[in-house]
Amino acid sequence: MNEKINTFLSSGLLEKYLLGDTTTVEAEMVESYIAKYPDVHNAYNTLQFNLEVVAKSNAIEAPKKVLLDILDELNEKPVITLSSTKKTYKKWYKYSVAASVAALIFAGTSYIFYNQNQKLSEENQIVVDEIFDLRNDIDQNNKMLDNVMRQLLKLNNPETEKYIIKGNERAKDLKTVAYINAKEKTSMIDVVSLPELPPEQCYQIWAELQGKMVNLGVLDKADRKLRNIPYMEDALALSITIEPKGGNSIASVENSVAQISLQ
Repeated sequence: MNEKINTFLSSGLLEKYLLGDTTTVEAEMVESYIAKYPDVHNAYNTLQFNLEVVAKSNAIEAPKKVLLDILDELNEKPVITLSSTKKTYKKWYKYSVAASVAALIFAGTSYIFYNQNQKLSEENQIVVDEIFDLRNDIDQNNKMLDNVMRQLLKLNNPETEKYIIKGNERAKDLKTVAYINAKEKTSMIDVVSLPELPPEQCYQIWAELQGKMVNLGVLDKADRKLRNIPYMEDALALSITIEPKGGNSIASVENSVAQISLQ
């Protein structure tokens, strides 16, 4: 079911159409959707069936005495006399009262039916919203799973080289793993552990290339997950240094805490 149909079913126009509350333009729109989209047609049939069930379950049978009185009055033949005229007047008065009672009963039933229909419409809308939210969650989970699968395929690729980077005496607990695929020209890093640093400092990873240190990004302790880093072709080594918070444009080689050769 596409987004257009979902939006229409969530608008409540279908319920309004069944209740006769739509404008001419809205009614034409609903009828075109029912005729054009099978999902909308099925939803319309379902709502119509539900309304019939609610109507039958809340139907109130008119008192038999009232109905019998009405039938008796209709079957009697009036006699044209003064006394019969008075009797006829009284009987028709009774008939009017009975008809009023029947009208009140019908009005009450209609009111109950309307309330039940409104409640049903609200419940249907809640279900539609929950299904829409669930579908969004499923889509997001599928995208996340697809991303994980792509990363796993890259890691298991025979062309992918794995490099374990461990910290020196200044950061003994530091450990990261770099995955580099020269054929596909991709680089990823898995931050396993990073020792605590003062708030004004951070870890930064560099690639040694042609005598220069090229910035590959800041390593955040809160970002302990596999992530992509820029691929540097012909890089000689990877280094991690301690830099001012936010990173540095030039590597502080004297603050190096880890290094590994790529050659």
